[in-house]
Amino acid sequence: MQLIMPPFDQTQILVVGDVILDRYWHGAASHISPEAPVPVFKVGQEDDRPGGAGNVSLNIAALGAGASLIGVVGDDGAGQALNRRLSAAGVNTELQISTDKPTITKLRVISRHQQLIRMDFEEPFERADSSDFVAKATALMPKVNVLVLSDYAKGSLYDCQALIALARRHKVPVLVDPKGNDFSRYRGADILTPNLQELEKIVGPCSTEQILVSKSTALMEELNIGALLITRGEQGMSLLRPNQPELHLPARAREVFDVTGAGDTVIAVLAAAVAAKQPLPQAMALANLAAGLVVAKLGTATVSAPELRRALLQEAGVERGVVTEEQLLLALEDARSRGERMVFTNGCFDIIHAGHVGYLEEARKLGDRLIVAVNDDESTRRLKGSGRPINPIERRMAVLAGLEAVDWVVSFGDDTPERLLRLIRPNVLVKGGDYEQGQVVGADIIQAQGGEVQTVRFYDSCSTTGIVNRIRSS
Repeated sequence: MQLIMPPFDQTQILVVGDVILDRYWHGAASHISPEAPVPVFKVGQEDDRPGGAGNVSLNIAALGAGASLIGVVGDDGAGQALNRRLSAAGVNTELQISTDKPTITKLRVISRHQQLIRMDFEEPFERADSSDFVAKATALMPKVNVLVLSDYAKGSLYDCQALIALARRHKVPVLVDPKGNDFSRYRGADILTPNLQELEKIVGPCSTEQILVSKSTALMEELNIGALLITRGEQGMSLLRPNQPELHLPARAREVFDVTGAGDTVIAVLAAAVAAKQPLPQAMALANLAAGLVVAKLGTATVSAPELRRALLQEAGVERGVVTEEQLLLALEDARSRGERMVFTNGCFDIIHAGHVGYLEEARKLGDRLIVAVNDDESTRRLKGSGRPINPIERRMAVLAGLEAVDWVVSFGDDTPERLLRLIRPNVLVKGGDYEQGQVVGADIIQAQGGEVQTVRFYDSCSTTGIVNRIRSS
């Protein structure tokens, strides 16, 4: 399955659900209290993070997508802290204030990366506390690409059916992270993302894959659900859709440090990918990849667009080497997000010699990444005449990719690199010192984009044509 980085920044996602403040106290538990057989914990650092539906919206914003959040908080400092953190991350918050109930808060006490205790501060919300949800969602829905219902069974989502009906009228897909013993409240949703334990509470034990598929299919038919994405911990994920073969993906985590909030990341990435018009299997694979990243972090966490992009590059094996144009653009986006400077050069590179190696080493010093564009066999033949190239494009690219100075090698079939230059937009265009700057093809394109044109030392004792002529005359 080929994965790409979707255009998340072109999407708008609305999250409605239970908003939670995840509060962390970090410190040391150095001795036992003389008052009781319990450790004495000295608080050193306090950390507040949005949890529940807040964490879903935070994950969406971290991907670069537009995120709006509807939820309930108390008229207290915890609610204000949540609003500040979410707004600072670019989330559009539409929070209803409860005057008689506190903001749901989970306090975790952590020493040496180990959780000692969790304390919950909450009172279940009632229908009146979420009375404005549908009105707020109605105002936002015309600009929304996907609606996410994030249910943590805290009472905020009393009227799921009204929200689902509203989304359907606007032809907006509905994704639900469900809780509880009654999934009928999510009837008509497009995708549900329960974990296996949550699903088994509804359909009963699933001791085999066949039973899992059979019971899940019956549930989807009964509730008119478009798909089930079941998260299964170390067993990965399963995607089930009516009348289609099931799809299973293995877990991607190299190291599981903390699974807190992993389900939030899954539905956030899934929603953003669906909003960006990705097919559901590809959206699932992106969510699976993101889940593997987030469980390696401590506490409620997010996966940013650069992190996900870097994971995709590792997945595709294009951190360096021979790449397609599409892979190169993905790699460049990641490199640019880190502020790296791109250097570009091009040529036929028919027989790689010491002159080429020295030239490429000099070019690499002008930036952080060196892109070498190579004329394919047809364009080389047009430029150099019959009998050329000596080496086919695959071999020329393989040799270039093996040089330490070269990051990416891409082929092109045009007679000039002008199309590629407009597409890639490098910071520096490099040619050998035998060229005057006015002779460098594409110089005007680079300079118009604010880039530079550089010439580097020309090794006049080395020439591919000279080597070929000496071989032919011998």
